[in-house]
Amino acid sequence: MTTTTRCNHRYPILLACLMFCGCAGWTGAQNRTLVDADPVLPSTQYSPTVRGQQQPATTSTPKAVGRPIPAPETSIKSGTPIDADLIIRGQQPAPSYGDDDFEYGRRPLPVSGQYAAENGASRASMSDSQVSPAQYGYSATPGDYGGPGYGAPGYAPDYATEYGGAEPQPPIGYALPNGMGPEFAAGPTDMPGTQPMSGRLADLIVNVREQQTGRLMFGVGVNSDAGLTGQIVLDEYNFDWRRFPRGVDDIMNGTAWRGGGQRLRIEAIPGSQLQRYLVNFTEPYLFDTNISLNLSGFLYDRQYYDWDERRLGGRVGLGYRLTPNLSLTSALRAESIDVHNPRVRGVTELEEVLGSNSLYSGRLALTQDTRDSAFAATEGYYLEVGYEQVFGTYNYPRVNVDFRKYYLLNERPDGSGRHVLGLSWQVGMSGKETPLFENYFAGGYSTLRGFRFRSAAPQNGGIYVGGEFSFLGSAEYMFPITADDMLKGVVFCDYGTIEEKIEFNQEDFRVAVGAGLRIAIPAMGPAPIALDFAVPIAREQTDRIQNFSFFVGFGR
Repeated sequence: MTTTTRCNHRYPILLACLMFCGCAGWTGAQNRTLVDADPVLPSTQYSPTVRGQQQPATTSTPKAVGRPIPAPETSIKSGTPIDADLIIRGQQPAPSYGDDDFEYGRRPLPVSGQYAAENGASRASMSDSQVSPAQYGYSATPGDYGGPGYGAPGYAPDYATEYGGAEPQPPIGYALPNGMGPEFAAGPTDMPGTQPMSGRLADLIVNVREQQTGRLMFGVGVNSDAGLTGQIVLDEYNFDWRRFPRGVDDIMNGTAWRGGGQRLRIEAIPGSQLQRYLVNFTEPYLFDTNISLNLSGFLYDRQYYDWDERRLGGRVGLGYRLTPNLSLTSALRAESIDVHNPRVRGVTELEEVLGSNSLYSGRLALTQDTRDSAFAATEGYYLEVGYEQVFGTYNYPRVNVDFRKYYLLNERPDGSGRHVLGLSWQVGMSGKETPLFENYFAGGYSTLRGFRFRSAAPQNGGIYVGGEFSFLGSAEYMFPITADDMLKGVVFCDYGTIEEKIEFNQEDFRVAVGAGLRIAIPAMGPAPIALDFAVPIAREQTDRIQNFSFFVGFGR
């Protein structure tokens, strides 16, 4: 009896031990499962949209999502399958993995029209609207023909300066493979966080707010070089030439011709002394590469002091960004130039070009831009070296070097109140067969202040004929006057020479010193009012003096 009793007590104890061990093992297995499992994150519905497209409404309950299936490139959750007709640039049709809740596609490149710094910029767009040679980076040499639709080198500065336009543009926007800015210049797959990663993955929910990609702008300007001008600009940064409207609704809600990440700019600048009309198309990533394509056509009509001139032409350009600050560009241009209404007859250089002329050229340029701002730089430098070969009726080479350096001397702790020293040097050389309308000229607020527009140049027979060699420089110190930086002062020294032949004559050197004001009125647009007073201290007897120069622009 005693032995039987001991056996009866031992079995319940053994059974209890076995049950305890089983529970512990099951609990440990569950704990290991939770630790090793992929993170579980709440997910919300997301669907990429283009401008004018409404976000699809949903009443479904958010679901917990486990490990997603990796896509070839970084993916963003989309709760609604994407209509193939609504796919925008850089976005591929979302592959299905058997569940409507797992549709993935690559997020398109932002094309909301941010500026750089043209190509670069901002290469950008098209040109500066600066009002002082050193500080605001305008070309102190005659305008380079690198940009689409510009006037000839030697007398046609950036459209916003000579033409009186009110909108600032990066001076090398055309030269950049991406006209939006350096943050997007590396290409659609080089944006931060867009490279596929190995290892454990979790859903990434991105909330975005769409920005306006198109602008319709109206402006008016008056300046001492070009008189009164107006400006009408249609600028779209998310253009798509293949997206034709399927109905009136597509045009009314803004989805027609949008979504491709291309840029279309249509510009009209009528004026009292000049007229300029431009259509420009830019594909920032040609065939999804870092090569940009630029196509432009233009009509340019200018009344000069000694003759009138009309240019009709086009340009095809390619750009490639070598590094974030270094870009390589090439361009072909074709123009028909009509020179008429001469003020003086009998001058050989002018008589040779009267009537219709044709020009064809190819250009190659290397540009490095480290400035903190293309429009109002305070630090960094800009260097462009360009070579152009003209052929056809005229055959001659052209070399241009443009260098600008900016020094930040002082600023307030909050970054305002900046004191900036700007230095610039420009050298241009052209071949012996260069026609009169392609010569270099100087004079005016965009080159040599203190001299009338294009009058600081060689003269023959009573007209200014320009020259084949140009060397121009400027030193300018800008400082704040008011605490809000709305009023600034400048002191400057402009200097240089234009020579008929490629040579340097010290007796032809011009120097002017002066001071001025920069008045920033936000309601009038980004370009400040510029008022400058300059006095030539070295000049030629044939130069025409203009002590006061100004620029006033308004744009909305």
